[in-house]
Amino acid sequence: MFRYFPTNYVWNLSVDLAIEMGARIGEIEAMCAPLQEAAKQPDAAGTKAFRETWVRMADQLCGLAEEDEARGHLLSAGEKYRRASSYLITAERLQAHDAPGRLALYQRELDLFAKGTKLAGEPIRRVEIPYEGKHLSALYVPAEGLKPGERAPLLVQVNGLDSTKEMKYLVGLPAWMAKRGVSSLVVDQPGTGEALRLHGMTARYDSEHWASRVVDWLEQRDDVDPKRIGMEGVSLGGYYCPRAVAFEPRFACGVAWGANHDWRDVQARRLEREGSLPVPHYWAHVCWVWGAKDIDDFMRIAQDVHLDGVVERIKVPFLVTHGEKDSQIPLKWANRTYEQLVNSPKRELKVFTEREGGVQHASFDNSINAGHYIADWVAQTLGGRTAFAL
Repeated sequence: MFRYFPTNYVWNLSVDLAIEMGARIGEIEAMCAPLQEAAKQPDAAGTKAFRETWVRMADQLCGLAEEDEARGHLLSAGEKYRRASSYLITAERLQAHDAPGRLALYQRELDLFAKGTKLAGEPIRRVEIPYEGKHLSALYVPAEGLKPGERAPLLVQVNGLDSTKEMKYLVGLPAWMAKRGVSSLVVDQPGTGEALRLHGMTARYDSEHWASRVVDWLEQRDDVDPKRIGMEGVSLGGYYCPRAVAFEPRFACGVAWGANHDWRDVQARRLEREGSLPVPHYWAHVCWVWGAKDIDDFMRIAQDVHLDGVVERIKVPFLVTHGEKDSQIPLKWANRTYEQLVNSPKRELKVFTEREGGVQHASFDNSINAGHYIADWVAQTLGGRTAFAL
């Protein structure tokens, strides 16, 4: 794990995630060098300083991108807007949910991401899935080489507690899947991204409720093979995904990128100050995500967020992955999920070690090797490809 700030795990996690989204080391140095003292401050003061330097770099990149546009250098402009959006993602993620200007920061990140990927010519399209009288927003990425009328396998990808669809896209799994002939749908499910910030949809333990609506929508597309739809979830998605696959039989496989078998136990340990926290203002954050009025109410809600008696229902192939040195979710929970997958015809537990990297939570320290392992497994399971003919 790259530790820019010796005493601040949450900030180091954010910097590492930014690197995985494509940050440049020189820009990281420029943003983080002024923050050494702020990293030691309480959440409110520290995150304000963090936001200022990262937004300043995004502003600088946007200015350079505008100069590129004026010259007609749209590919260069697109890359800069895209990278600026990742810096705003990083800054917004650390703010308290009610911090002044957070929503405007988030909306700007969405706009820059859309503009950057469009100018860069990336094959990505924002789509909306009807849900509860509103909609779930998602990013659709088609498989490479898809012919008109051809139906490709597809992997639905869902967030954890504090990620967004743009973050998951920028880390790279959709591109790795496309190369292997598998399309992607990266979803802001309830409790995350647009669903939470723009529509007030809080998280729910019965993830099959929204996952089934996603499958309904996919079945109407003429470029998706409805018999080859899988699901992957990262971090807390390591709970959402197995739960959805267990109760929605139309999924053909599942992947937990970081197991999360018993999140109720993890919360109890965090109340006792065991384990690392993923974001500042943690307890206010989880109450916001889950629609709880206070910590006691949140702990009541969390009692349902576990997979005991759930994963036994899974009857399709399932891959469980975990980092050997995950300091947020103990490795024992990956073992528990794997042990209870007794009815899966193809179950696998992959623990990432120092040798291949990805040892931290959800492989944020080195996602590419772990991500390629997952992509190969999904491609083999859903009928994609893992190599090109030579």
